[in-house]
Amino acid sequence: MSELKMHNGALLVPDCVTVPFITGDGVGAEIMPVCRSAVDAALQKAYGGSKRIDWREVMAGERSFHQNGSWLPDGTLDAFRTCRIGIKGPLTTPVGGGIRSLNVALRQTLDLYACVRPVRWFRGVESPLKEPWKVNMTVFRENTEDIYAGIEWKQGTPEAARFGRFLREEMGVKNIRFPETSSYGVKPVSVEGTERLVRAALKYALHHHLPGVTLVHKGNIMKYTEGGFRQWGYELAGREFGGSGLVVNDVIADAFLQNTLLKPEAYSVVATLNLNGDYLSDQLAAMVGGIGIAPGANINYATGHAIFEATHGTAPDIAGAGKANPSSLLLSAVMMLEYLGWTEAARLITGAMENCFSSGRATADLARFMPQGQALTTSAFGDEIIRRMRNED
Repeated sequence: MSELKMHNGALLVPDCVTVPFITGDGVGAEIMPVCRSAVDAALQKAYGGSKRIDWREVMAGERSFHQNGSWLPDGTLDAFRTCRIGIKGPLTTPVGGGIRSLNVALRQTLDLYACVRPVRWFRGVESPLKEPWKVNMTVFRENTEDIYAGIEWKQGTPEAARFGRFLREEMGVKNIRFPETSSYGVKPVSVEGTERLVRAALKYALHHHLPGVTLVHKGNIMKYTEGGFRQWGYELAGREFGGSGLVVNDVIADAFLQNTLLKPEAYSVVATLNLNGDYLSDQLAAMVGGIGIAPGANINYATGHAIFEATHGTAPDIAGAGKANPSSLLLSAVMMLEYLGWTEAARLITGAMENCFSSGRATADLARFMPQGQALTTSAFGDEIIRRMRNED
């Protein structure tokens, strides 16, 4: 086993890296083999075998539950902790009590505080925008606080009634319109949580020679949580990046959603809280062709732990039909290669994908909107990516 190490805040990457992977549920069984084959081919092409990945399958989700009775086995978490890196397909979330979401559980347990979602347009992909090439930004979404803390009390329970009484009788809250029939939720936002996310976004902007970071928030309404995020973000930027030349500004979340349609070129790196990030990352994905080509990563930059993932769901309606688009997972693997510093292999995959899209060759979800588009099966699309990386006719 070849594990990643951290030394003085830097990731030490051996030539052979052990990467645990979760195949996932639904279409995961079709897209994960395509992803692994494409990554292996890119590494071989770029480095001639001197760098490689030792893939190690671990279990989670519905498939895991049926095989061993656990939705998220301890061994899976141990593998991610030990290896520091991993990649996963889409997972089914159990219905009923227990784990709210397997994705959230992984992020919370491993403290993967930054959800990183780069969004860009690929030539050949249909977009609802007239000028989709202007969309090129990376969203840093806080992953451990805000609504992801999962602090709620259901209407009609003794806990909700007790919390309501506490707000009214001890905290002097007067504006709960229907206290007897309300559910309640708590939205924690901390100085530390804000600072580490904004710091990661600013370092990313510096590393990629981008002009600055935009803080997206609803501080006009939620003055101490979202407003605190804005204030603490500015303070961190001034204290630690004051002489960097980076421009830091902020915008209200609803205005940002409008602005991304009107002037997307104004934004390069975005830092925001959890719920805002959920909305805006999906809108941005729709602007460049859909969530099927939207990658994602969940990263703790202090410990080096990172899980890269398909951002879409399990799509049970097309599972096994060879129609699944592996692009989200492939581009997440590109992010993983970049995280390892293996940028030559990463560029091979993105270049081959854009070559395919420009030629009208894609899975059915994208090909149907392309002039002279040719719909390929999941595996055939993967083969096409590999062929183009190898420059084969």
